[in-house]
Amino acid sequence: MTQRVLTTESGAPIADNQNSATAGAGGPILLQDGHLLEKLARFNRERIPERVVHARGSGAYGYFEVTDDVTGFTRADFLSEVGRRTETFIRFSTVADSLGGADAVRDPRGFALKFYTNDGNYDLVGNNTPVFFIKDPIKFPDFIHSQKRDPFTGRQEPDNVWDFWAHAPEATHQITWLMGDRGIPASYRHMNGYGSHTYQWTNAAGEAFFVKYHFKTNQGVRSLSADQAAELVGKDANSHQTDLLQAIERGVNPSWTLHVQVMPAAEAADYRFNPFDLTKVWPHSDYPLQRVGRLVLDRNPDNVFAEVEQAAFSPNNFVPGIGPSPDKMLQGRLFAYADAHRYRLGVNHTHLPVNAPRTAVVDNYGRDGLHATRNGARHDKNYEPNSYAGPAQTDAAHSAPLAVHGWTGTHEAPAHTKDDDFFQAGELYRLMSDDEKGRLIGNIAGGLSQVTRDDVIEKNLAHFHAADAEYGKRVEEAVRALRED
Repeated sequence: MTQRVLTTESGAPIADNQNSATAGAGGPILLQDGHLLEKLARFNRERIPERVVHARGSGAYGYFEVTDDVTGFTRADFLSEVGRRTETFIRFSTVADSLGGADAVRDPRGFALKFYTNDGNYDLVGNNTPVFFIKDPIKFPDFIHSQKRDPFTGRQEPDNVWDFWAHAPEATHQITWLMGDRGIPASYRHMNGYGSHTYQWTNAAGEAFFVKYHFKTNQGVRSLSADQAAELVGKDANSHQTDLLQAIERGVNPSWTLHVQVMPAAEAADYRFNPFDLTKVWPHSDYPLQRVGRLVLDRNPDNVFAEVEQAAFSPNNFVPGIGPSPDKMLQGRLFAYADAHRYRLGVNHTHLPVNAPRTAVVDNYGRDGLHATRNGARHDKNYEPNSYAGPAQTDAAHSAPLAVHGWTGTHEAPAHTKDDDFFQAGELYRLMSDDEKGRLIGNIAGGLSQVTRDDVIEKNLAHFHAADAEYGKRVEEAVRALRED
């Protein structure tokens, strides 16, 4: 095998990579040692800002294969034919902790999926839960601040966590999910994924449907108890990364079956719950799951930094046949996700290989900026319209228009007949077995009992009482017992 030659960044061969240049055998280092300076300078700049949320993550490549005909609901090309395969990249993540956190913790998991379609990249950004803590993006920075490390103590504080939840009764449903048996997945392979938000599909005839995505793991759902998770974190803080990497390396390729719930757009206004409220689910009895296809992961990234940390997902990356809904949290994320990557990676982050389209041709008037690699040829214009055969609009909307009415201003979401902050949390509690309920109560009480303010505890207890009388009573008694010890 021919020995490769080590070079500088500019391509010049390096004579000595073991010893710095000095003034004599024992003298000080010389400023003229360009290789040393370049090496140290690059080392100082190896890290980029980590994500504020979803900082710790793992990723893998794979494909999505259509197994069922959904052309009656969407004209999306990558979903247009049974048997059609589309290359994908997925990033799993925890939400609240930093890049140095552990995998096996009680926290929602990000489930961000990029489809490299012929019409451009389609990004589906979701979680392993079908609901979330809040329903308006204006509360998102405050929510995350309450869950992250306290500015003074430098650690997550129960007082902050539960104080925010005390003032956010709509969080009761997601708290019941998080503190239940599925709150700590055994691995990324053994959890479901959800689009969580409501999206719009539009078919070839222009008919609009609202949809929710459900990725059901084919490995079966497996979760950890708090004690099992604590033991695993002590053995391998990277447990989920280790599991995903090793499974794919030995050819045990994880897979998920995608189902959707489909609501004709005309039914949204009179549905018993607000269908665009991220703290609510659509009961399957109202809108059954309909199978779409299968997601398979079969290749690990070659470089975690280049392909996982630099992976950029935005729910604003739609393709023809798929679009947004009036879901307020989704609307906020249409801006926030892409802007986070412009900050972390630069305005040209879509040029990076993991983010660049695979089969679609990128042709627009974006120019310049840090790390620009697609600035056009010498005669290409950087404005539109022009008289030089530059790229032009298609006049074909990706999705059906949404009707709007009323006055501008800050409004609460319109209430539907069964809308409240507690009904679905109570329904979820009543679905649990006695053993599941016992573990849920213990997990909630373990955190809530550490809160130092009685009024914050009382506000949270009131939420559980409102969800279900037994639920509230058992949490109250468990908290009291722990505080009296």
